[in-house]
Amino acid sequence: MSKRKKSPARTKDKAFKIVAFCLTIFALSILAVLLIDIFSRGMSRINWSFFTNLPSRHAERSGILTALAGMLSLLFFTIIIALPIGIAAGVYLQEYSVKNRFAKFVEINIANLAGVPSVIYGILGLQLFVRLAGFGNSLIAGALTLALLILPIIIVATREAIRAVPNSLREASYGMGATKWQTTKRVVLPSALGGILTGIILSISRAVGETAPLLVIGALVYVPFIPEGPRDQFTTLPIQVFNWVSRPQPGFVLNAAAGIIVLLLITFLLNGIAIYIRNKWYKRIKY
Repeated sequence: MSKRKKSPARTKDKAFKIVAFCLTIFALSILAVLLIDIFSRGMSRINWSFFTNLPSRHAERSGILTALAGMLSLLFFTIIIALPIGIAAGVYLQEYSVKNRFAKFVEINIANLAGVPSVIYGILGLQLFVRLAGFGNSLIAGALTLALLILPIIIVATREAIRAVPNSLREASYGMGATKWQTTKRVVLPSALGGILTGIILSISRAVGETAPLLVIGALVYVPFIPEGPRDQFTTLPIQVFNWVSRPQPGFVLNAAAGIIVLLLITFLLNGIAIYIRNKWYKRIKY
């Protein structure tokens, strides 16, 4: 009797396992085909001159120097803007805010903002920073737009990291006579630093690949100079790839594949650093 009852459930479990396995293999196969195609096309263009040349009308002379410099400058300003605001907001919401309906409303909206399509942030940045603030299609306008994009991710990651710190550590600190700020600064934040850093790096890796919001605010697809200040115009590597893909000459398709390889390596590197920091910090912090 018991075998008859368990049999359908076990059959469903086995069927679900097979379907999930097949779908996973299917997704990984598509990803593998795409990566093989990109690497087989783009590896021939990866050389020193590809990193040091300016954009050109001739595919074989075109490089990513301005795009790479623009992307690194953009990330630098984005981190400077988003980091202190995001961490401070996460600490306040988790440690200091009163737990009422308004706080819950703010928490839900921040979590929802983390999933909003990036093009919406581009439209917001276009209106706020490009038109109202008068920054134009400059580096600072792009940095502010990307800062808006990654702020919810940093806030959520900071809150989750702080929430994971056991209350016993706080109570022990209060028992020693420490104030709220002293406990937060000397006990909570050091214990949560690994999770906070992981969230920051993952948010940066998302900002690296964003193209839509930068196109909306008017970032240029062709910039033959390296930006020297926050008010300069700029381009980034994803936009440079977009520019090359839209051209009909076969040589630019190879350049686009090479640009994608560089972009993938940067993203994998950032994600690898995030995983390393998380694992190292969790081994160091034992509650």
